[in-house]
Amino acid sequence: MGSSRRAIVALLTSRLSLVALLALLGGASPCGAEVFRWQDASGRTHYGDQPSAGAQALPATEPHADPGGFHKVRHVHDGDTVVLDDGTRVRLLAVNTPEIDGRYTQGESGGEAARRWLKQRLEGQRVRLESDRERQDKYGRTLAHLFAEDGEHLNLSLVAQGLGVVSLYPPNLKYAEALLAAQRQAESAGRGVWGSKAYRPRPLDGLKGKPASGWGRWTGAPSRAERGPRYARLIFPSGAEVRIDAEYLPLFPTLERYVGRALEIRGWASGKHGHPVFRLRHPSALVETGR
Repeated sequence: MGSSRRAIVALLTSRLSLVALLALLGGASPCGAEVFRWQDASGRTHYGDQPSAGAQALPATEPHADPGGFHKVRHVHDGDTVVLDDGTRVRLLAVNTPEIDGRYTQGESGGEAARRWLKQRLEGQRVRLESDRERQDKYGRTLAHLFAEDGEHLNLSLVAQGLGVVSLYPPNLKYAEALLAAQRQAESAGRGVWGSKAYRPRPLDGLKGKPASGWGRWTGAPSRAERGPRYARLIFPSGAEVRIDAEYLPLFPTLERYVGRALEIRGWASGKHGHPVFRLRHPSALVETGR
């Protein structure tokens, strides 16, 4: 680990050092920085904007900082979505917070806490937007990292406090290593969702024959791996599957290494008739627990 990475991890352990951390991060991942992938001695895969020995540069297009400077926040919709004064709806990149009650959504544990924190921090205040590889999502929302006028990285703060979880959608991998480091600290300290009974890991067997809703943590050991032309699969004895589209496979280690190992799947289940499917895009959603 380089000196800048050690400094980041050290700063994350101090609540009083968050602003200093964000200032450091601002210089650690400039617009246009490459994203690298490498494996450590234990075979775990890592990503970051700083190359390590044997690191592979991943292809990517140029990210952008918002040339318009700062924008006033009119409304905080929930913990990861805000509306600017000009009506632009902004979805915070790389973080997911629990749902709040709405017309089409059912409230989840921690959703109001995340919305309340972001509202107190941002509503009526000004923010700077920093985009990544993709500028909009399929709903037409602007995708961005948000920075307050004092330099605080709001996406990172939500993760560091356990109010949200890292949710990486390649090719948007900017700040991935810092966000994952913040999440490890929050998880270790049991902050927010990581200390909530609602988000404790549950065995995949418990999904059999039952619909699953919302983000969750599920445990099991896959019995085999299969590859097809469009996606690869990890198949569990319970019938659950992890599916990874072909375009995301280069980000993962060889799937066969997961077979027979105790894993924690972090994400959303789809599927019917007792056959849950988790569609993963990044290996941070597939954690080896060793249990």
